[in-house]
Amino acid sequence: MSHPHPDLGSPPALPEGGLRITPLGGLGEIGRNMTVFEYGRRLLIVDCGVLFPEEEQPGIDLILPDFTSIRDRLDDIVGIVLTHGHEDHIGGVPFLLREKPDIPLIGSKLTLALIEAKLQEHRIRPYTLEVEEGRRERIGPFDCEFVAVNHSIPDALAVAIRTPAGMVVHTGDFKMDQLPLDGRLTDLPTFARLGEEGIDLLLADSTNAEVPGFIPHERDISPVLRQVFAKADRRIIVASFASHVHRIQQVLDAAYEYGRRVAFVGRSMVRNMGIARDLGYLRVPGGLVVDVKTLDDLPDAEVVLICTGSQGEPMAALSRMANRDHQIRIVPGDTVVLASSLIPGNENSVYRVINGLTRWGANVVHKGNAKVHVSGHASAGELLYFYNICKPRNLMPVHGEWRHLRANADLGIATGIKREGVVIAEDGVVVDLIDGRAKIVGKVQAGYVYVDGLSVGDVTETSLKDRRILGEEGIVSVFVVVDTSSGKVVGGPDIQARGSGIEDAAFAPVLSRIEEALLRSASDGVADPHQFQQIIRRTVGKWVSDTYRRRPMILPVVVEV
Repeated sequence: MSHPHPDLGSPPALPEGGLRITPLGGLGEIGRNMTVFEYGRRLLIVDCGVLFPEEEQPGIDLILPDFTSIRDRLDDIVGIVLTHGHEDHIGGVPFLLREKPDIPLIGSKLTLALIEAKLQEHRIRPYTLEVEEGRRERIGPFDCEFVAVNHSIPDALAVAIRTPAGMVVHTGDFKMDQLPLDGRLTDLPTFARLGEEGIDLLLADSTNAEVPGFIPHERDISPVLRQVFAKADRRIIVASFASHVHRIQQVLDAAYEYGRRVAFVGRSMVRNMGIARDLGYLRVPGGLVVDVKTLDDLPDAEVVLICTGSQGEPMAALSRMANRDHQIRIVPGDTVVLASSLIPGNENSVYRVINGLTRWGANVVHKGNAKVHVSGHASAGELLYFYNICKPRNLMPVHGEWRHLRANADLGIATGIKREGVVIAEDGVVVDLIDGRAKIVGKVQAGYVYVDGLSVGDVTETSLKDRRILGEEGIVSVFVVVDTSSGKVVGGPDIQARGSGIEDAAFAPVLSRIEEALLRSASDGVADPHQFQQIIRRTVGKWVSDTYRRRPMILPVVVEV
């Protein structure tokens, strides 16, 4: 079994006839999925998604893959294959197309409709190629065959990529629901055929590799939703991903059965459900969906709101309702349904929202107390079944944290894949497929690229560290006027503290220490204002640490006279 190594250097030139696979996101994390395939100096990208920030990344809106390794090769990109329309697979596309807008996008009807709507907001009109399961397309030197897979969004596709170096199959996100709402099964016969032809490398979804057995059917949620609707005597508010068409279809069906009207809340929810309805993926009985502005005219017992915010996102509709910062006010007796799982890292945010909703009197139904969610990813039993059908020569687990990747690798080995043919990589680790063998050959830059408002990549890890210090410890500013020839303080020191929990007057004992330290430095020949700032920072920082056991940010300002 191959593992990445911290001392990996840059990869060598790709040998003639070899296929190179470089994951730039999605390995070691849930999100930011992006994989680059290289053959004959041409690049094919599969997915380009985003990762949503956690609490230790304050102020960040999105996290992108790092395009550095391909930025000087944008003309070599023959296309971007999008496996499905979730944000962690398509959300980064606008940022890549900003750098080269004419890169072709290849995907299913719904996937392309969702990304085109997103690109419209960025004022980009993409080149697109619509494909469907069973279709083969030549994209540069890559012969791509698209295979139907079942997921928590319609129209998801896996892709088999054929080159003279061999066949690689990328599953995208998938599960094996045998009773899907839309009747669209994961196409196991095609995967079996590909296995008979010979899959040289399989990139497989790892998200639920630690979960034993098989994932329940999506339709199992319907009875639970009907029970919730039967018991609720006031408004029902359902929070879901804005792209989970099957889940929202079941909410619409229950609302129709119980004589309620439905309103969508949140820009992305309104946009995506409008697209799904127009393309026929969402069945909406006439008169069922109304504008949110008309809800005041309806009795509470006839209202259903479907909104975003199931992951506790601070600016999403549900979080704002919990914080009393939304036009829709939670009142006692409202029922709130969180129809989603917890993405790792979001637990605290979600429970904070649940507590806020409960505080205002809502009855909150979530995965912890009712079966209102089933996963969209294959669990261990399904993966074992899948590997026995595909019989890949090499396996590279993708889409998961380290524990998921390792568990998926172990499943592959259990089905007979040779241990030396299983590659556990991480973002930036380069894998070459040569003569039927996949092996790690180096690494490229693949760090986080932060989006903060209109800024892309300007916020660094150092900036985030400063933000965390400011948020946790506060700031102490020290203003001093210094005679640089003598080092004597001729104005100040004036100290102000914000967020540190220390009163300004409490800094009186340290003022004389600052003056003494500056005089000593001047007598030693120090006359540089920057050095004076460092002296002030050390003096005040040590005093605060010794006196209060705190480490606020110290911001010294030295004015020379």
